[in-house]
Amino acid sequence: MAPPQGKKQGNDTRTHEVKGIPRRSLLAGVAALGVAGATSACSRVATADTGDGGHLLEQLRAKGVVRLGLAGEQPYGYIGKDGRMTGSAPAIAERIFKRLGVERVEPFATEFGSLITGLNSLQFDCVAAGMYITPERCGQVVFADPEYQMRDAFIVPKGNPKNLRTYKDIARTGARMATGVGYAEIDYAKEAGVRHITTLPDQLAGLLAVEQGRVDVFVGTAVTVRNVVKETGSTKVEGTPEVTPYMDGKPVVDVGAFAFRSPETHLRDAFNRELHKMKRSGELLEVMRPFGFTKDQMTTITAKEKCKP
Repeated sequence: MAPPQGKKQGNDTRTHEVKGIPRRSLLAGVAALGVAGATSACSRVATADTGDGGHLLEQLRAKGVVRLGLAGEQPYGYIGKDGRMTGSAPAIAERIFKRLGVERVEPFATEFGSLITGLNSLQFDCVAAGMYITPERCGQVVFADPEYQMRDAFIVPKGNPKNLRTYKDIARTGARMATGVGYAEIDYAKEAGVRHITTLPDQLAGLLAVEQGRVDVFVGTAVTVRNVVKETGSTKVEGTPEVTPYMDGKPVVDVGAFAFRSPETHLRDAFNRELHKMKRSGELLEVMRPFGFTKDQMTTITAKEKCKP
């Protein structure tokens, strides 16, 4: 997911393909997701800080339901045109938790920047939002191994008149850039010298801002950009090829994963075992492909590698 910057982060589970979603449906989906989170905000989930890996998995099996923290972003977790929660993360969660003996998954919607806070304040059981793994976040939660790796892409006016192919191009031309609130792309842009950065609620708002000429480029993850351009059917914008960001002069390939409260390593390890089985069999790609992921976005990188400072 185009996630909040690591430096500043204090923080239908079905797998059918969602095609041709009109803009109004996308906007309605985001609104519905917000309502779902608001109506369940008073509930809390159990935890077990026992120092021995936790007992949350046993508790979830007894309850028969696990609550997923999601942020309403395509393709990771969102409301589809049928009104059901869908996305790559809920689809993965549904399969894995069922195999762990937990029959149902329930969404808990919140803003992306509130996911870690919500997890650690017991509002839900895990973060299922394609969250990027960073060393800073590894000090706040425990991550499963990543299910995908990701580069960025840009939404630009049709024909890409400013020829924006890299973050350096945005800086060189003085283009007005937008991205999501707290997204990692903010750091990448600043690293490249971009000065004009606006933040917007989501990728649909970014596409509309480019269409209307309020910004010159919207930056997000490659799969997010590709999906929103395709699904809106816009004739005024296009997505660029994938872009590799740089930090401290080194290329960055981000990876996204499920996150759990720090005591719950027993649950994390059980989740990892099932995830690795899905990777080896090819089932993981099968589940994620309908949401715009490709073989190139599958990864063998581990959470331990990405948690290193």
